[in-house]
Amino acid sequence: MTAPILRRLADLRVLTQQWHRDGEIVGVVPTMGALHQGHLSLVEAAKAGCDRVIVTIFVNPKQFNNPEDLANYPRTEHEDAEKLAPYGVDAIYVPDPDQIYPEGFSTTVTVAGLTDVMEGPFRPGHFEGVATVVAKLFLQTQADRAYFGEKDYQQLLVVRRMARDLDIPIEVVGCPTVREPSGLAMSSRNLRLSAEGLQIAAQKNQIMRGMAEKLSQGADFAPIAQAARDTLIEAGFTEVEYIDLRCAETLQALPRVDRPARLFVTAWADGVRLIDNIPVAAA
Repeated sequence: MTAPILRRLADLRVLTQQWHRDGEIVGVVPTMGALHQGHLSLVEAAKAGCDRVIVTIFVNPKQFNNPEDLANYPRTEHEDAEKLAPYGVDAIYVPDPDQIYPEGFSTTVTVAGLTDVMEGPFRPGHFEGVATVVAKLFLQTQADRAYFGEKDYQQLLVVRRMARDLDIPIEVVGCPTVREPSGLAMSSRNLRLSAEGLQIAAQKNQIMRGMAEKLSQGADFAPIAQAARDTLIEAGFTEVEYIDLRCAETLQALPRVDRPARLFVTAWADGVRLIDNIPVAAA
């Protein structure tokens, strides 16, 4: 059965307040739509851990630093609702723009430190947009738990810190990245890749796994990163923006793996910017 689509905060609050009065645990899966199996895995996790589940769909203009990216972002509300139907979610919240950013809205949420590295310099204002809209959605849904994928690992840490710092009473749950059979991390951006682009993109995860194996054995990061950069270009990637090894908790740069770490690679293929990360365990 298709869940009700709600566009006004007042209508959403009628439901959430009743659920809380009944003592039910409410989960939320924030999305920008164009749902794929990665999103649906978050819905599955929310259904398993909560009594009620809200999926939000809002293409947030504040987290796009490229107007063309915003204009090209797929809007597939009807298809998204059909994809969600088998999961039995309790509400789909598709807020009208004025429900998120009413006239005169002038507040921005900034999370310092975690946003100064990796994606931060390449996407100015992106994390401020993310933190602001997610704070709004947390408060509007009044959810007890929120589910985010580890593919956007930096975003996951930013959202956790934001909720903690602002005393928003919500548990932010990270869920494993869902991948294509080729190893390519699922993303709405993959739809823009040609058949040749998909073949090129799939090689990134294979290269990253090879790097992680060497790093987990104690190898120094710098020479491995340089070799991987060359290999990515040889594989057909047109630009490698960054290859980073960072602490999984603080995003501190690491010269080698001496604590739980994540390996991050962002590169361009076929005109599409592709991000990915994988965990690296210390030996």
